[in-house]
Amino acid sequence: MLTRREMIASSAALYAAGLAARAAAQHDAHPSPARGSDELPYTPVVTPNGSTLPWKLVDGVKVFHLVAEPVKREFAPGLVVNCWGYNGQTPGPTIEVVEGDDVRIYVTNRLPEPTSVHWHGVLLPNGMDGVAGLNQRPIPPGETFQYEFTLRQWGTQMYHPHFDEMTQMAMGMMGFLVIHPREREDPPVDRDFAIFLMEWLVKAGTARPVPAEMNDFNLSTFNSRVFPATDPLVVKQGERVRIRLANLSMSTHPIHLHGYSFRVTCTDGGQTPPSAQLPETTVNVPVGSTRDIQFVADAPGDWALHCHKTHHIMNQMGHEFPNLIGVNTEGLDARIGSLLPNYMTMGHTGMSGMHHPMKQPHNTIAMVGGVGPFDRIDMGGMMTVLKVRPGITSYQDPGWYEHPQGTVADSVSFAQVEREAPVYRPQAVEATPPVQHEHQHP
Repeated sequence: MLTRREMIASSAALYAAGLAARAAAQHDAHPSPARGSDELPYTPVVTPNGSTLPWKLVDGVKVFHLVAEPVKREFAPGLVVNCWGYNGQTPGPTIEVVEGDDVRIYVTNRLPEPTSVHWHGVLLPNGMDGVAGLNQRPIPPGETFQYEFTLRQWGTQMYHPHFDEMTQMAMGMMGFLVIHPREREDPPVDRDFAIFLMEWLVKAGTARPVPAEMNDFNLSTFNSRVFPATDPLVVKQGERVRIRLANLSMSTHPIHLHGYSFRVTCTDGGQTPPSAQLPETTVNVPVGSTRDIQFVADAPGDWALHCHKTHHIMNQMGHEFPNLIGVNTEGLDARIGSLLPNYMTMGHTGMSGMHHPMKQPHNTIAMVGGVGPFDRIDMGGMMTVLKVRPGITSYQDPGWYEHPQGTVADSVSFAQVEREAPVYRPQAVEATPPVQHEHQHP
């Protein structure tokens, strides 16, 4: 006779298999919302621009199969990167399980070098921890290893190699391991998103990341995509939302959400006590950690979600060009253009013009810019949009928000400003005389 736990797991397996089949057909497609039911006591995680790993129930054990292999990832139209990942993706597919589950994960290595898988933050037997040389033999190319353990916790964890970590993680090998609590959450979450924060150096005109780079990255991504190619987070107004953030890059990332305050409810170390859940609008995600945030989506609109390190919302930014801000470049284009056809001076009034259509190397994208409802959105990289609407019934993009009349900032006459507000009038600035120092001689 099946136990209650096995019945729940079997029902969940049928749901997960169907969800995974849809995701395999189209990685970027999202399932319809499905808050936990009696058969599935949690809301399935949506990994924007990604998918969830399918599993089978075998004698009460949930069985998964990960394949480590080279993958091609389109960061945005016009930029395809030769990465390494799992099951054709970077980050790899999200593994979704429940506290108390017995899991078996087969890992097949199709890389040109050995690898291993470390289950980051997971409490498990020492021989399953995945550090090559310390806890196990490396997985040679062409071989499959088996990991098996019982989940004794819940929260947002990760998986990644612990063999040649510098190369393999820099090439994109990482993924979520989401463990849902055995008991239904109170209050329940209606929408649950998972976003990996990653950094890359992909030099203009090339397609392969530079794994030896330490800090001079030119691409920062959400789930290996850059804005404007990141999927929006689509939410029905009034729903409770969780966003899981994971960071295995070389930098911390202060992730800022517009329009809302939220609470940090969980880290990779466990649940945050309610007394320690301070209201925030920005959460710093340290290297090697996860942060879960929750809020109720009560404000409709299109709200930016992005890293607040300003270089991280740029795409393939070159760091070698001179600082021309404030420089008079009149006539410069014509003079240099006689030597370098199509030359265009950029950046002398600021950097917003760097999206300007100009000849670029093959497989390279503009530094900033995506089409918005009013003008170009002058951000790229680690950025997406939270789209909150009444009446949402799916995860499909509803288009741009239609603002109620009179609720959009717009121009007014200066006469109105003079009538209604204190007017700032710049004063002449006098140069400060140099400080005179008295020199004492011996």
